Amino acid sequence: MGRVTLQDVAQRAGVSMKSVSNVVREYEHVSPALRLRVQAAIDELGYRPDSRARSLATGRSRMFAFAFPDLRRPYFAELAHVFSRVSAERGYRLLLEETGGTAEGERGVLLERESGIVDGAIMQPQAVGSAELDRLGRDTPLVFLGEGPQPPDADQVMIDNVAAAKDAVAHLVALGRRRIGFLGSEVDTLSRTSVLRLEGYRLGLEQAALPYDPALIVPRELDAATGAELALSQALAEGFECDALLCRDDLAAIGALRALRLRGLDVPGDVAIVGWDASEIGLNLVPTLTSVAPDTVALAERALDMLIERIDGLTGPGRHATVGYTLRIGESAPLA
Repeated sequence: MGRVTLQDVAQRAGVSMKSVSNVVREYEHVSPALRLRVQAAIDELGYRPDSRARSLATGRSRMFAFAFPDLRRPYFAELAHVFSRVSAERGYRLLLEETGGTAEGERGVLLERESGIVDGAIMQPQAVGSAELDRLGRDTPLVFLGEGPQPPDADQVMIDNVAAAKDAVAHLVALGRRRIGFLGSEVDTLSRTSVLRLEGYRLGLEQAALPYDPALIVPRELDAATGAELALSQALAEGFECDALLCRDDLAAIGALRALRLRGLDVPGDVAIVGWDASEIGLNLVPTLTSVAPDTVALAERALDMLIERIDGLTGPGRHATVGYTLRIGESAPLA
């Protein structure tokens, strides 16, 4: 038997091709009896929709791009897993794009829509400015994640980094820590993410009536765990002292754990540590990592719903959504 067609299913079910099409497309106004009847014929014949023909007929690929700077970072790898699952629940496939945080990589994602590869994109831009994003993405349904540059009319989903940093500092203060440092910001130009987290760190200290001391900010040259380890090791060798660290991300926290251990300092006895992103790797460290945990499921669901609404023709000004977070408590900064 050759390829099973929509007409074959219609004949076997004794219904019109339109009825079969409505069931295949999951049209909501289909009676349960008709749906069961058509589905039985589909299962019996082994019918599989022709995605290429459907794409030509609808102008849709049922695929979108998820673009991020670096798959090696645990947060982005785990976020991609969540997006893949949530997109499948909505009938979409996920095309992963690693931009390397470069302008060339980010432009490539924006230009893919013109070739019909994807229906839209979710991305976290770092290199391309908002004006160019606006120009390149004008005809592309887009949703931006995080705090980076985006056109004023673009949809955006993020967590409240300032509030989360304040809460992390408050947790450390509740543990009796009074000399709280910040590890892992950029050495030169600060990213928008670092700006917001440092602002929350400063406000958290202010709320606790603790002085803000720039000497407690330890930047890193290399955006990796080794970069944080080297930066903190050097600072410790030069007399840096703290009893707690809020780290920009979990990679910085991992570097801090190693630097402190090599220095003979105990975590959390001498220095309590809070990371950021609550990546799974933090659960396998010794000690396990206390970390700010963005609600990645809510992030994916909100971003995908926004994107699908734009793909389906929604117009209008950009929408900005903020999803929640929690503080995942581990052994590096346990509850008092």
